[in-house]
Amino acid sequence: MAEEIKAKARRIWEEIVPNADVEALAEVIAEDQIDHSARPDEPQGLAGVQQSVLWLATVFSDQRWEIRQVIGEGDTVVVYCTLHGRHTGDLMGIPPTNRDIAMDYVHIVRFRDGKAVEYWSVRDDMALMRQLGVLPGRPEPAQKAADQPSRAPAARTSATTELSTSGS
Repeated sequence: MAEEIKAKARRIWEEIVPNADVEALAEVIAEDQIDHSARPDEPQGLAGVQQSVLWLATVFSDQRWEIRQVIGEGDTVVVYCTLHGRHTGDLMGIPPTNRDIAMDYVHIVRFRDGKAVEYWSVRDDMALMRQLGVLPGRPEPAQKAADQPSRAPAARTSATTELSTSGS
């Protein structure tokens, strides 16, 4: 069973989602699927997944999901993958930048009777915002202690002296 549901999970992100094939979603998603990662205003079930897939297609063109790892145990599959695409549509108020993006996801899907009945996801939104230019890039790495000026110990000494004299 694990190999069968792993193949279905791969199909979702390798074929169905990038092509916005909402009819094919009905073959792998249960009508009453619960999406534990949905925003409160998003509908649940197959209709909610179809809506999300169509919306995603308006935001990112040239979608390709690079599957990095698929793990299956019992009735559950974990898919670690990267969404590649071009930001060509409005993303919750962020106008199209026409920039290429690569955003990591972890999808967890529980199957019953060959269809997904529960779904969780974690995605790297911070990396996406940096790639779109909404947030600045990563901060510079901290300097090694040996490279930093020796002001810190003096500051500690002052604070220690101040604490010990303020109590008298």
